[in-house]
Parts: sequence; C-alpha cells; structure tokens
Amino acid sequence: MITRFSRGALPAVAVAALLAGCTSSAGSTDAASGTPSPVVTATPTPADTPSPTPTPTPTVKPTGQADPALQPFYGQQLGWAACKDDPKTDKLDESAVQCATLKVPLDYANPAGDTIDVGIVRSPAGKPDQRIGSVLVNPGGPGGSGVGFLQRNPKQFQGAVGERYDTVSFDPRGVGLTAPVNCLDDKARDGWVTTDALGVDHGKVLADACQAKYGKVLPFLGTRNTVRDMDVLRGALGDQKLTYFGLSYGTYVGALYAEEFPDRVGRLVLDGAVDPSMPLLQHNIAQYAAFERSFKDFSAACAKKDQCPMGKDPAKAAEKLADFLDSLKQKPLTTASGRTLTANAAWVGIIDGLYGGQPSWDSLRNDIGWAMLRGKGDYLLARADSSNRRDKDGHYIVSADAYTAIHCADGATNVAAGAELEAAYADLAAKAPLITRHEPDTALFDPDCRTWAFRSAEKAHPIASKSASTIVVVGSTGDAATPYASAEKLAAQLGNAVLLTRDGDGHTGYGWSACIRTSVDAFLLDGTVPAAGTRCATDTAG
Repeated sequence: MITRFSRGALPAVAVAALLAGCTSSAGSTDAASGTPSPVVTATPTPADTPSPTPTPTPTVKPTGQADPALQPFYGQQLGWAACKDDPKTDKLDESAVQCATLKVPLDYANPAGDTIDVGIVRSPAGKPDQRIGSVLVNPGGPGGSGVGFLQRNPKQFQGAVGERYDTVSFDPRGVGLTAPVNCLDDKARDGWVTTDALGVDHGKVLADACQAKYGKVLPFLGTRNTVRDMDVLRGALGDQKLTYFGLSYGTYVGALYAEEFPDRVGRLVLDGAVDPSMPLLQHNIAQYAAFERSFKDFSAACAKKDQCPMGKDPAKAAEKLADFLDSLKQKPLTTASGRTLTANAAWVGIIDGLYGGQPSWDSLRNDIGWAMLRGKGDYLLARADSSNRRDKDGHYIVSADAYTAIHCADGATNVAAGAELEAAYADLAAKAPLITRHEPDTALFDPDCRTWAFRSAEKAHPIASKSASTIVVVGSTGDAATPYASAEKLAAQLGNAVLLTRDGDGHTGYGWSACIRTSVDAFLLDGTVPAAGTRCATDTAG
C-alpha cells in the first residue's frame, strides 16, 4: 500500500491532483511516462552507470552563498516567460503563470561539475507596486510537483498575501521538470502498484530499475540537497531571507532549511507537520495508527446511515469492511476497463479517501457500496489511480518513483532488524490491526528501501533551529496523514517556534479554517506571530 505525506495541500483553494504541465528547457518528454527526462550535464551512458552496490550519499555541508564557487548559481538571472499551455489539459491554461529554469550543481561538493535544471513557476503579485517579496510553496510528497500545483490554481493565496507576494513553487529533485526519476514504464507500473504479491522482491523490482536508469542521479536526490536548491532559488529571486509555506512533507523541507541556513530564515509556516526526529519505521506506525482511527470512525458513521454496505452495527462495520477488502486477494473484482481491483489497490483507494476527512465520507461510502454490494471495482480503482497519479489514458503523469528515491536518500535505508523489527511488527499490529493485517511489511516499509543501492548518511534527528526568526507550525488534531503529535514535537524541537492548532480532521489546516488563514496571513504579511496556545475551529469543507 502506498501512502504519502500529502495528497494535496491547500484544500480550500487548491485542486486535489498534482499535475506537471509546464514545459521548459528542463528536459524532453518521455512518451511512455508523460514526464520529462532529466537534464544532467555529462549524463551517463549505460556503460558509465555505477554498479548497484551500496554507495554513501555525499554529506558535505556547503557554505551556501558565501562559497565563491556557488556565487554564480546564486547570482543567475531567471528568464521568466509565460508557461507553455498544454493542449491536453483543456480546462487548464498553464500560460496564466510564468515558468523559468534554475541551474544548480548536481553535487554541491563539486560545484564545477555536472548541473541540473530545476523547473520553477510563479504567479506574480496582484499589486506589483506593493510587492514585498516572494513566498515559496511546497505542496508535500515527497514527489509532489510544485510546478503542477501552482499551475492548477495560481491564486493559492487570496487577498493581501496574493496581492503583495509573488507565489513561487518548484519541482524538487527527482520530480516533474527537475531530473525526474521514473523507473518503470506505464505497463510495468500498472502491475507494480496493484499487485498483491508484495515484499522484498517487489521492492527490488523498483530498486533495480531505478539503479539501471538513474544510477548517477540517485545519490544526489533527497531533502538536504533540495533545501540547498531552495536557497539558490531564494538568492536568484532576490530575497534576502526565505518566506516559505510548506505543507505535509513540505514541513520537513522547511525544518531542514532552518537547520541548514538559519541566518536565511524569514517567515516560515509549516502546516501538517512531520516529526524529523522520528525514523520512517516509527512514522509509518504512527501514521497507520491515525488512519486506523479514521477508518473506524468512517465505518461507524456509515453504519448509522441508510444503505451502508457494511451493515447497521457500528461496532462491527470496520471489521466487515476490512474483511471484504482483504478477500480481494483471492477474489479481485473486475472493472469496465478490463483491469482488476486487487486488495492492495482497494486499500490504497480507501486510504486516499480518508485524507479528506468527514466531507469525503459520503463519496467514499458510495464507492465502497459499488464494490461490496454490486461487485464492481471501478470506483475504488479510480481512487487508487488518483493516489498513484495515473491519468485516464493510463499514463503516470508525475515522477512516481521520486517518493521512494527521496525517502531512501533521506535515510530510510537504515532498516531495523532483529528484536527492534519484531517490536515494530507487534506495535503495528496493536495500533493498526485492521488496515495493516493484509500486508504488514508494506506498512512498515513504506517505501521499501531494503534493496536500494545507495546507503544514505542521513538519519532521523531532532532539528533545533538556530534562527532568530520565529517559525509557525500548524497542526490539526484529527489529521490522519500527519498526526497532531508530530506538530507538537516539531514545534518543541525548533525552539523558536509557535504551534497553531486546528481542532478537526482532514489533512493540513490552512484550507479548513478561516481562523488559521487569518493567523497565517498576518504572519506572512507583517510578521505577527500567533499567540501561544491559539486554537481554531474547522469551518471549511476542505
């Protein structure tokens, strides 16, 4: 089962899907996948590609703008022009925003070596005469396309924030227009994301394919290099300090930036926080435990309504649904397209439906009814396709493998073993018995980095920012994707931070609450820090 830290960032003002549509000089298009191929100078031929043996990720800590070798990157001029409109997106005009390309070193330890092109996009300030700078947005992931995110709705910020800031986003390394990692063709991926034959061999299929195609790039992916790219972008935008809005996984990006460049921290907002000190194994347990609660809440609420496919007993509804989903291993459902709804795909669709909180429950209940009562798997499979970024033509339109490649570069190759692993299995079974019993390995190793060729030096660790600037962390009490406890822990780690709380379910807070938006907007516009202990109600359907 594939889950991600984010399915969409600003639910009240943004679209659910993340589409990479802007074409620029960042690369040619791969006809099989619909995503650009990476631009890396001196791109290796198959003969140049390193053998698949564990290789440490570079850990050098560059000095950023103070390094003379990096100054040409910081001082580059961005050639903004209207993004090229994609005729395949008939309801979207990509030319409504501007695109450019940022050049950065592939390896910051060797700035004179190979470079990559970073795809960037901006929506200019509505009142340029009152412009105060740029606000950089990261929509989450890892693997979310910032370019596609902003193109889908250029007005991410309404009112004064959108009027006074240029809203800027970019595709992180491995994603979309920035050296995208797309290791499997569409046909192979169809089978890979839906199969019920999971485990180490399943992960190795992807690991081997990625190593064969992107062996030179993989060691230089990861969040630490992404934040270095962000600082180059800050310099190229002409901003002395970074103003940033990070959602879900984007909160880790922002926190790591504060660690790497504390003197460049301006106004940072981290919404739907990830706890950087928690290893991925423990994060997955906490996340699945939160989804288990949402799964049970949804099922119990369904049982209280007429025509609930799980029956009328709230105490038994969740187990009845889990039994049905697990049974698809033996008896998958057919769909009108000829594809099948497997247990794995069905669970992906269910988890995807739980991201939206209560406003999405009616739709999810209807889709489950078609599967349980009518034997038609079309709607749950469509949810799984949406989660896996598969379009109606069968193409995977975002760099689907960036999720794995970035996690593995961020230290997920440090896998527990022995007694520690056995304890993790027991903890998972106790906290998420229904949604993980069909395949506990897939929950614990999400993504599966056990056979990944590159061993990262990164490790989970608490981030204590030395920045003098206060950072605003937003947490939602019922957020299943990024549990509220993670926001509490991140705010405590950062030290100079304030926690802004939304009471309610659903992922992230800004799009769900006018109170949150008012507090965040005031902070971005004039630096007004929310009072400690501020709590906001949910008043928007997301």
